[in-house]
Amino acid sequence: MHATRVPLTSLVNDPLAGSASSAELQSVDRLLNAERTSTLQRITSLTRQFDAIVESTVFTTNDDEHDPEGATVAFERAQVGALLAAAKRHLAAVDRAATRFLDGSYGVCERCGQAIAQERLAALPAVGTCIGCTSRNRR
Repeated sequence: MHATRVPLTSLVNDPLAGSASSAELQSVDRLLNAERTSTLQRITSLTRQFDAIVESTVFTTNDDEHDPEGATVAFERAQVGALLAAAKRHLAAVDRAATRFLDGSYGVCERCGQAIAQERLAALPAVGTCIGCTSRNRR
């Protein structure tokens, strides 16, 4: 979930595009900070949920595999665990984007060096690759 959607123009060192304005840079900074805050909140919430699931089964002798409710608990634990892992990966991606922002390479594809589309950056502020490289990687 993204806090705001802003048009990100001229964020790369492209001689045809010019340089980013101070307002645009502040907008990206705010967007990345909001994304990081939101992701940290999601991690905190999911960690609490995961811990509660684990804690609820600590003092039981039920075997998940043979207990009628066990499969549900095991599924829930696996599902929340997967969501937590995804949130942690997203936080790492946001932090990498913040590093790229600070070193001036935000908005430049990590693979091919071309500019990442403004619409892609607005929708996925932590993205590090252009749509072309992402598509080629998924094949």
